[in-house]
Amino acid sequence: MSRKTYRQLAAEAADRITEIMPWDVPDFLAEHPDALFVDIREREEFARARIPGTLNVPRGILESAAEWDYAETVPELVTAREKPVLLICRSGNRSALAAEVLEQMGFEDVRSVKLGVKGWNDADLELVDAEGNVIDGDEAMAFIELQPGPEQTDPSRR
Repeated sequence: MSRKTYRQLAAEAADRITEIMPWDVPDFLAEHPDALFVDIREREEFARARIPGTLNVPRGILESAAEWDYAETVPELVTAREKPVLLICRSGNRSALAAEVLEQMGFEDVRSVKLGVKGWNDADLELVDAEGNVIDGDEAMAFIELQPGPEQTDPSRR
């Protein structure tokens, strides 16, 4: 079996699922008031900068959160199988993979927000901090994008 990188896996998933551009999300949500907008970033990422009205269900618990009878069960997600579900992460990679998984689990209308929260911010759409304060778009990248530490970088490129 050939080895694939994370980027390759995400790109392949993106080819198989439906994506929506960040700037199209507000109109989509206005047209689909029953839609569920889920941020699948980790809790710490979500706390730093988030889109108002999103539900945080970290990628690591998504499958169990989408089913009854688990400690991670999120009723709003479990009951959204027949509703539009929009998934967003930092850049659109995790959400593409997650959209594919939810489709496999029987969710009927799942979309990944291409470019993720970074694209949302680039489109000058509102982000807030943990207290609900609006984050200035020019300063938001410091809250969104974390850089790998020296021990996390490929040793062949150091």
